[in-house]
Amino acid sequence: MPRKAQTESVSDLNAAPGGAAAVDRALSLLSAFRPGDEALSLAQFAERTQLYKSTVLRLLASLEHARLIRRQDDGRYALGMEIARLHGLYTASQSLDRIVLPVLRALVAATGESAAYHVRQPQGVSWVRLCQFRVDSSHVVRDHVRAGDLLPNDRGAGARVLIAFGPQDELPRGTKERKLYDTIRAQGWCALVGDRTAELAGISAPVLHADGSLAAAVTLTMPTHRYDEGYIEPVRAAAKELSGQV
Repeated sequence: MPRKAQTESVSDLNAAPGGAAAVDRALSLLSAFRPGDEALSLAQFAERTQLYKSTVLRLLASLEHARLIRRQDDGRYALGMEIARLHGLYTASQSLDRIVLPVLRALVAATGESAAYHVRQPQGVSWVRLCQFRVDSSHVVRDHVRAGDLLPNDRGAGARVLIAFGPQDELPRGTKERKLYDTIRAQGWCALVGDRTAELAGISAPVLHADGSLAAAVTLTMPTHRYDEGYIEPVRAAAKELSGQV
């Protein structure tokens, strides 16, 4: 049986309601870093978190495996490279929202349908489609996707655009599939009914970086009975407006 601490730890005092105690404790180690700290010793972690050293060591092993913590040659622990990666994503997201969300809101106002900004999110040796930003339609009947949701990377108009304008060596080799993506690239948009689910339709167009490489896909989704080809041009215009800004 593990010993019960005589003094409550920092994580016990600030536990997340309904959360996991082990996660709270691990996060308290990251929060132990203060301005000016380059690295912390085991003793410093234990003192600042009020956790046993044996507990701290186990938590550090998990954080090191996740690259959130890096063990130095002198035995102390510094913040890991994953922190820098997450910071970069956060910074980019915070600056992007001021650019992307107004365009999505204008697209929703013009069409009455839901608009999203999809990006390729690396996952293992492949990738998934991340809904990075989303503005909902005011219609009661709509798809219920939220910002932060992961969607299929091989179905839906947004996924098809991310494939068509992504790395060319990833394009399917089958004749039928390759023809679909060649068409999407040639026309600069994708409109599909019932591709991800039978009840939904989608229209998507690529957002490009200034160098012409793929940044994201702007996607408009709606129930199949409200699909309107007239929405293709507003979607293309929204993607074009964002291109070069992201």
